[in-house]
Amino acid sequence: MSIATPALDALRDTLPDDLKDIRLNLASVLSGENLTPAQAFGTALASARFLRSRPLVDALESDIRAGLGDAAPPILSDALAAAGLMAMNTVYYRFRHMIRKESYDARPPRLRMSRMIQPATSKLDFELMSLACAALAGCELCIQNHEKSLLHVGASEDACHDAVRIAAVVSAAACGIST
Repeated sequence: MSIATPALDALRDTLPDDLKDIRLNLASVLSGENLTPAQAFGTALASARFLRSRPLVDALESDIRAGLGDAAPPILSDALAAAGLMAMNTVYYRFRHMIRKESYDARPPRLRMSRMIQPATSKLDFELMSLACAALAGCELCIQNHEKSLLHVGASEDACHDAVRIAAVVSAAACGIST
């Protein structure tokens, strides 16, 4: 199953010719090679939210609502939650990783993250969104932990790879879309 993407297509068509590859990639990475349409579009939306690209968020939300019907609200909710939590976590854990001091590692984060345990969609879907955001942030520790968690809940490395490909293309598209 694939979903129609009229809003995303219209936005994609505004990308300049210099970003022709990105236009083509944006269409192809959402085709769901190893992810369901809900997973692919949820990952793209979480990535767009993480990047704070309002035009991409609006287009993806519109297409998700129209194409996924009753399944849309949990995807929209989890994409927002994943982007927000990962905005917090990637800063915090990247700091701990980069500072490399046992004294910081011994301190509890004391940051609420309960949504990661009880997502609106599924643990697998939420982790795909989180992995994409971790990749966008370049947080090595977060990337490793979310990939490990995904493999633990039954995702394949191909699914992890696709989530990161989606994040990469959404990031590139955000560079060419005016806000």
